[in-house]
Amino acid sequence: MTRRIKGAALAFIGFSLLASTAQAEVPAAQAARLGTDLTPIGAEKAGNADGTIPAWTGGLSEPPSNITYQVGMHHPDPFASDPRLFTISPQNMAQYADKLTGANKALLDIYGSSYTMPVYQARRTCTFPENVFAAARNNATVGTLADGGNGVNGAIMSKPFPIPNNAYEIIWNHMLPFINFKATRQFAAAIPTESGDYTLYTVQDEAIVSWNDPTKSKAEDLDNIWAKYIAHTVAPARRAGNVTLVHETINAAAQTRLAWQYSPGTRRVRRAPDIAYDNPGVNSDGMTTVDSLGGYNGSPDRYDWTVIGKGEYYLPNNNYRLGSDKLKYDQIVTPRHINQEFVRYELQRAWVIEANLKPSTRHVYGRRRFYLQEDSWGIVAAELYDTRGQLWRVQEGYPMTAYEVPLCSGSGMSFYDLTNGRYLVGGLINEEPAVNFYASELQEERYTPSAIRRLGIR
Repeated sequence: MTRRIKGAALAFIGFSLLASTAQAEVPAAQAARLGTDLTPIGAEKAGNADGTIPAWTGGLSEPPSNITYQVGMHHPDPFASDPRLFTISPQNMAQYADKLTGANKALLDIYGSSYTMPVYQARRTCTFPENVFAAARNNATVGTLADGGNGVNGAIMSKPFPIPNNAYEIIWNHMLPFINFKATRQFAAAIPTESGDYTLYTVQDEAIVSWNDPTKSKAEDLDNIWAKYIAHTVAPARRAGNVTLVHETINAAAQTRLAWQYSPGTRRVRRAPDIAYDNPGVNSDGMTTVDSLGGYNGSPDRYDWTVIGKGEYYLPNNNYRLGSDKLKYDQIVTPRHINQEFVRYELQRAWVIEANLKPSTRHVYGRRRFYLQEDSWGIVAAELYDTRGQLWRVQEGYPMTAYEVPLCSGSGMSFYDLTNGRYLVGGLINEEPAVNFYASELQEERYTPSAIRRLGIR
């Protein structure tokens, strides 16, 4: 059974967080596995028994020879000639049930024959620069959780816990990504009606990710701020000029997330403590919560986190076609769900963790199950249950490797509400400029409340 826990990879995994979480680092002998039987950031290097998941051989660390790529371009698909192996549909889903997430089972059940999953050859392209691998090796022996699992100490730049001990460490591996030190992007989002009509939201966002600052040596050097982020809505006209500024803290127990918003209607910047937890996401029309964006973000303190195991699932991967500038948004955004013909699924290993709401706290989601891609530690699928235990919403991300950096990136994420039949798709860049992973022009003084006011009134 592919979902059973793999002994070698879980040698140091606990299935619940114990009272003390500070001593999370692993012995040097275990850390030495990174780059040997484990990849440099902790995935199983070997393929599976029948070869349907290949061995990791370094990933896609440069533009491949079969495509023409220059920095500033959208990423051409190096696997455009791969044939489709088969298609999972409502009619044959039982045949593949043990390798389907609960999210995909629900979507296949609800949307019927219009929702299918095209499956292709598995290709383990995700990879990172050598200095990120070196940081992971160091993090394995020095990284610790802050008390209660609400932060990280000691580690820097790469995944803080490449050989994790518990689910808190796994979710921090997701929340602390490598996306270079400074980056800018323009993306689009849509929330279609049942008939498929939609208004396009366009956002310019940017970040200084101090977690990835090559001059820093440990988390304690960051003054508890691991990233500074700006999101500037530029369309539609009724939302244009709204700006959000976030200072993301690395230890939520010491200081919660700092956030501000500028509204052109009031011409004022105000503190925005509601940009957290289960408050509605910005530009989401209530379709998702703040802490669902990107899969999961922010403090993990309202949940008890457990490891369910590791298994093999059909998950999106290498979604170059979905992110292509040859596609228009009208081709992607279709009634009821995105156009599944453009999504590439592959058989992959994934960590499965679960968050159960603490009795002493509140949140609209009583239980959440996450599927994290083995090679990136990124959340690729999520199942979100209401406080009565009913599956309410599901999420799906669409990974791809930015081979010029290299890093594990993506071409958007979908959020489906199973109760009202609506969905949100965001992070689309097809009709936008390519992501700039080398935005060296960004300066710290830009990330202040007064600066975002000037940005909003331009």
